[in-house]
Amino acid sequence: MNVWLIPSSLSTTPTALSTPHHHLHLPIIPTKLSLHNTLLATTLSFGFFLSPFPSSASVLQPTPLPIPLSTSSETCRDVELRNITVPTAPEVVTNEGLVQEAWQIVDDDFLDTGRNRWSQDTWQLKKNDILSNTIQTRSKAHNIIKRMLASLGDPYTRFLSPEEFSKMARYDMTGIGINLREVTDENGDHRLKVLGLILDGPAHSAGVRQGDEILAVNDTEVKGKSAFEVSSLLQGPNGTSVTIQLKHGNCGPVESIEVQRQFVARTPVSYRMEQTESDAAQIGYIRLKEFNALARKDLVIAMKRLQDMGASYFVLDLRDNLGGLVQAGIEIAKLFLNEGDTVIYTAGRDPQFQQAVVSDTSPLIRAPLVVLVNDKTASASEIVASALHDNCRAVLVGKRTYGKGLIQSVFELQDGSGVVITVGKYVTPKHKDINGNGIEPDFQKLPAWDDVSQHLSKCSMLQQG
Repeated sequence: MNVWLIPSSLSTTPTALSTPHHHLHLPIIPTKLSLHNTLLATTLSFGFFLSPFPSSASVLQPTPLPIPLSTSSETCRDVELRNITVPTAPEVVTNEGLVQEAWQIVDDDFLDTGRNRWSQDTWQLKKNDILSNTIQTRSKAHNIIKRMLASLGDPYTRFLSPEEFSKMARYDMTGIGINLREVTDENGDHRLKVLGLILDGPAHSAGVRQGDEILAVNDTEVKGKSAFEVSSLLQGPNGTSVTIQLKHGNCGPVESIEVQRQFVARTPVSYRMEQTESDAAQIGYIRLKEFNALARKDLVIAMKRLQDMGASYFVLDLRDNLGGLVQAGIEIAKLFLNEGDTVIYTAGRDPQFQQAVVSDTSPLIRAPLVVLVNDKTASASEIVASALHDNCRAVLVGKRTYGKGLIQSVFELQDGSGVVITVGKYVTPKHKDINGNGIEPDFQKLPAWDDVSQHLSKCSMLQQG
């Protein structure tokens, strides 16, 4: 069973951005590796936001090795995968086993953000009740899982049919259907391992398996690189191939595998130049429909083109943007922030524990920025809006945002179906809870650009003390 984090809905656009389909990758919240192989949005995995409006979502070719193998006499063991069985052939999944798998995911990772006072003790009683009788059909098993999840009282926790789960492919950050995670060995060295694959996706079909260690991408050694950087190396135009050198597990052979990229995402970015009536200021307007696998790269292209055209101010339109990839939202926020600025805080079951996601780069632009928001600006959009607002990088204009700051993970079950589980929540850089509250804009209507500059300058002065 693999886990992904879930997507959200789409909206409308003015001018399409024409560019090759590439995408990116970044981590979100810390968690543990559970016995049922839950690969949450942890160190580095596929992260998505659920829409705030719930709905019922090559050949193996061994080649000469460009990188010499390590001669160190490390102990051969798979620490990350010691409790996980990775089948080489399809397993027979019982209906009872499927229900128990879904039950276990909730038991391990569900965060009750409502007033239902969920507890593991009462959840254990439900398991005993559910599995007290034989489950005759797969359809019956799916219905039991649906009712089981509905009993949690969480509008974002739900079941996905195999057909709905297969649609997650458009949120693949690598273009080949794998999920990378950085793993630190006993010597303190960082390695990149495959901790999730899209079933029958390009990488899976080519022979990549869970637990494989990535050594090189197109003859470029990945040692010392982050999972985000390597995901970028894996990107490329739809239909092109990428060669991955990998080691099967900690003890297996090293092979080079050619994988054909299969992007299904479409650009969510459109842009145009505008000019103010009062002066000759050039305004770069960018509309972002959702945070899919292409959002960050296409937004960078749009901003650079607008800069080349003479834009001195920018408008980022997030109205009706219901969310999308966690990674894309985080990375897009970083495009405007200074190194060291807090993008967002994440919190899980322990409300006392919050982890900061911090910008580690310099801003792509420093020009004054307006972010347009409304009551359908939600999830990843709210993360971007709050990060830019709280760090005095943008003025928010429009209506109060929707107020969905919860984190969902999508876990693939053994029959190709999936479950969406709420596993955490987001808190703004100024420690405000987004969920149920939304973000109040600074202005309801677009102010003059002099007022925008003054507002941001005053905000920065107050922040500096």
